[in-house]
Order: sequence, then C-alpha cells, then structure tokens
Amino acid sequence: MSTDTDLVAYIQESEFETLLSEENILVVDFTATWCGPCRLVAPLMEQLAQEYKDSAKVVKVDVDNNKPLLKKFGLRSIPAVLIFKNGELLETIVGVSPYEKFSSAVSQLL
Repeated sequence: MSTDTDLVAYIQESEFETLLSEENILVVDFTATWCGPCRLVAPLMEQLAQEYKDSAKVVKVDVDNNKPLLKKFGLRSIPAVLIFKNGELLETIVGVSPYEKFSSAVSQLL
C-alpha cells in the first residue's frame, strides 16, 4: 500500500541481502497489514527515513510474504525494527516505542 510520497518501501527477501551489503546503516521494519501496532510504527519509520535520508536506508518487510526472514532473525512478535550497520545486526526494537528510541538507536551508529 505504498504511495509515491512514502519514503519507506516494502522489500522482498530477495532484495534484503543486497541492501544489507550495500547500505552502511539499514533499518528494517518487520510489519503486516493486519497488525494494529504496526500501523502506529509506520509513521515513525517515515519520520526516521526523512530525518536520516542521507545516512540510513529505512525499509519495510511484510512478514506474511517473507516468513524465512522472520525465522532467520528469530522474530516472534511484530512490529519489530532491526537496525544493521555494515551488515551486522546491532539493535532490535520489538513493539511500539517512542520515536526517540528509534532515532537515538540510529544516531548512535552514525
């Protein structure tokens, strides 16, 4: 359900490894269309993408279409935001959190 104004695009499992190797800082929002709390996190990810557009890439993964990624990272609950630097998972934030928690997690990696 992306629009042209969305900064945060959905990616597929096939794109994940490429982005992981190409991006210095990668923020991945594991989400689902039926997940109420995920809808609360979505605008925070848009804000994060805008704030850090020059230094971090923010993407979404639909867990219903990408179950292997969910299993790979042992995720049992969504929303879950995973933050990678140079391909290494450094931060996992599960559930709805204030914007500052996401922002500070990214800024610490810059």
